[in-house]
Amino acid sequence: MNVINLMVEKITDYFTKGHGRSIIIKRNILISFILKGISVVISFIMVPITLNYLNVERYGIWLTLNSIISWFYILDIGLGNGLRNKFAEAVARGEKELAKKYVSTAYTILLIIIIFFYVFFLFINPHIDWTKILNTNKSMDTELINLVLIVVTFFCIQFILKLIGTIYIADQKPALSDSLNVISNAISLIIIFILTKTTEGNLIYVGAVFTISPVIIYLLASIISFSTIYKSYRPSIYYIDFSKVKDIGLLGIKFFIIQISGIVIYSTSNIIITQVLGPAEVTPYNIAYKYFNTVMMFFMIIMTPFWSGFTDAYSKNDFEWIKSTMKKLNKFSLGVIIIVIVMILLSDTIYKIWIGSQVKVPFLLTLFMGFYIMIISWGAPFVHFINGVGKIKLQLYFSVFQAVVFLILAVYFSKYLGYGSIGVITAMCIPMLPSIFLWPIQYKMIIENNKSGIWNK
Repeated sequence: MNVINLMVEKITDYFTKGHGRSIIIKRNILISFILKGISVVISFIMVPITLNYLNVERYGIWLTLNSIISWFYILDIGLGNGLRNKFAEAVARGEKELAKKYVSTAYTILLIIIIFFYVFFLFINPHIDWTKILNTNKSMDTELINLVLIVVTFFCIQFILKLIGTIYIADQKPALSDSLNVISNAISLIIIFILTKTTEGNLIYVGAVFTISPVIIYLLASIISFSTIYKSYRPSIYYIDFSKVKDIGLLGIKFFIIQISGIVIYSTSNIIITQVLGPAEVTPYNIAYKYFNTVMMFFMIIMTPFWSGFTDAYSKNDFEWIKSTMKKLNKFSLGVIIIVIVMILLSDTIYKIWIGSQVKVPFLLTLFMGFYIMIISWGAPFVHFINGVGKIKLQLYFSVFQAVVFLILAVYFSKYLGYGSIGVITAMCIPMLPSIFLWPIQYKMIIENNKSGIWNK
């Protein structure tokens, strides 16, 4: 009994004692761990249920379409990440009115952008041959046009409403943002399960479920949050200040370009595989990604609060906290790398338990996907610090380099050398390798105040 009491006391001390910033982060990490655990379970259950409901080819079509839609997140031209940093800085300095101006202006600009985009989409959608883009049967033309209309419509609404999640994260409350995703995914899972018992496989139903659920959750969260804990920052037409677009936008544009490069790498991989091998081959590729994404989800739980934590600490010149925190995060990175190696070794067994024999995932695909995750894991602490302090010009140039090299190598490896999906993931790994050295060097130069030129921009 004394041992149990001692353990409880130590756990309590861990989450209640120490630097105030660290306590906030640790509590958010604990809650986010619980939420992400639920999210991982939901995700694992969702794959076989949706796969069996649609079949391999239709599931591949849905995954590819989802990747294409994710391109549209670039429409915020980086304003979300720009708001994340500027809101955190304003709150750290106690400038509530400035923070409210940032929020009101960001919502307004995003609303204007999305209205123009949606009107343009309504005009061109009937003229797009989605069967050609998705490399599928011409008989699905009408179904795909209607599916895309539903998905894009609710995506546009979600695009605006998701800004509340950015505010949660900027205010060092990422657990709140995570909770919205978990609730939305849980609702989607329940509805998809009901559909499997009451209907035949229908792409339109799946698209509607996955896009309407988050809209409802984010709408409720926005109404509740801006009526209670964020009432001081509630968007108002009287606080729209287009001069603040420059503050958010200059930093946001850099994040925007990095975001585009990331979308090129992540989203075009599915498109390349679809065009070279057919939509059915997208499925094993995404299963391998989802497999390793489980550990990355947990790792990013730890990382996410530190972006805004680093912003707050850097604004207050608290370099000792930054150095101490970075040492701990580097240890976490090494731990993740070890876990990924174990996951590679156990992959065949876990695939059989998870999805059975319906889909075969090549071991080389798993190996290179794991290697890619290891590279990301090593650089994540440094990248979050660099993002938090806004010194991202080098990252901007490097991300463009990565995207260009990836596209060239992905097409060459998958199509001309015949490596297929293994060639695509190999092409993702190669341009990532220099980042193993670049981000630690930039971090060291900034923290030791030995920064100049591109390292400090």
